[in-house]
Amino acid sequence: MIIKPRTRGFICTTAHPVGCAAQVQAQIDYVKSKPAVQGPKNVLVIGASTGYGLAARITAAFGAGANTVGVYRPSSGSEKRTASAGWYNSAAFEQAAEAAGLKSFSVTGDAFSTETKEKTVELIRSELGQVDLVVYSVASARRTDPVTGEVYNSTLKPLGKPYTNKTVNFHTGEISEVTIEPATEEEVRSTVAVMGGDDWQLWIDALEQGGVLADGAATISFSYIGSDITQAVYREGSIGKAKDHLEATALKLNDQLAAKNGSAYVVVSKGLVTQSSSAIPVVPLYISALYKVMKEKGIHEGCIEQTYRLFTDRLYTGGETPVDEVGRIRIDDWELREDVQAEVADIWNSITSDNIYDLTDLHGYRREFFQLFGFETDGVDYEADVNPDVKVPHSV
Repeated sequence: MIIKPRTRGFICTTAHPVGCAAQVQAQIDYVKSKPAVQGPKNVLVIGASTGYGLAARITAAFGAGANTVGVYRPSSGSEKRTASAGWYNSAAFEQAAEAAGLKSFSVTGDAFSTETKEKTVELIRSELGQVDLVVYSVASARRTDPVTGEVYNSTLKPLGKPYTNKTVNFHTGEISEVTIEPATEEEVRSTVAVMGGDDWQLWIDALEQGGVLADGAATISFSYIGSDITQAVYREGSIGKAKDHLEATALKLNDQLAAKNGSAYVVVSKGLVTQSSSAIPVVPLYISALYKVMKEKGIHEGCIEQTYRLFTDRLYTGGETPVDEVGRIRIDDWELREDVQAEVADIWNSITSDNIYDLTDLHGYRREFFQLFGFETDGVDYEADVNPDVKVPHSV
């Protein structure tokens, strides 16, 4: 079939296997062009199919020569329907890893479920023995508690009072004003249950109890702080409460793993175009302005550049891992530079629908959004007939 992008709001409902494979290969090529990473040898990535999870898997495999296990939701295609971008990304990664002589396995299922955890532990035990890095990079709007069966839904809302600011339809470039009503206590509780550290804790407990966590193993999860512009809807909003819980969980896990010389960190990253960030009002407009400034200064990074820097300059330096005053690894340092934020604020105060393409990199934002799904990728013939039914080589 000939596959074209179909959008519904901030979601693309189709994905292109050839484009996704090209995106994965570009990330692999970037890592291979850099000095080798003196890093982990057996890595588990929970939430491995897109974003930072995928970038971490690529960096570990093609930077450090690591064997990897990736956990992600099953979403295969058929002759008449495309798979998810994450499925195509994972298929491309595993094909490349196999060609490079690296072990790689996929566990497809609900990362929140006990069954998926048990399958993963058994796979690690039988194929790798133990893992020395666990990357937790799950982004989901819903979670079912594996013990109680209660279903939680996350929300992206401010706290205390309504929040009003600029937002953009990144498909049309139209700027408008958006008002978001505050989250209720129940909505905050549910958001923490989905996006906080509970499931990360359950994964580490399962790996420890299964005997597949190596001495000295590290585990990381990702967070975001951002600028003053996005604070009310993000870090000071309902999702910010979840990130507070995630960071508290990291400190608890760090104490837990210290008995075996292990460690746990929350990694604070920069603002990027992701499926999650596209759903948050205000954020796409902020990122469009941020991209304009950081690209002009020559300090822009995408997921793979950020992750390679995380591995080489933070996690695997050969010395002590640098952290901030509350124990977080910071790779958002370039985003939050005073000169960067000052210029972004100037743009924010001046921006209108008439000048948005002059003042921001909205074209770049929109292109990266479609590239998440394998579209608008250089070198891909989008008029060619392709088979959407792509197999993942080593899927459990």
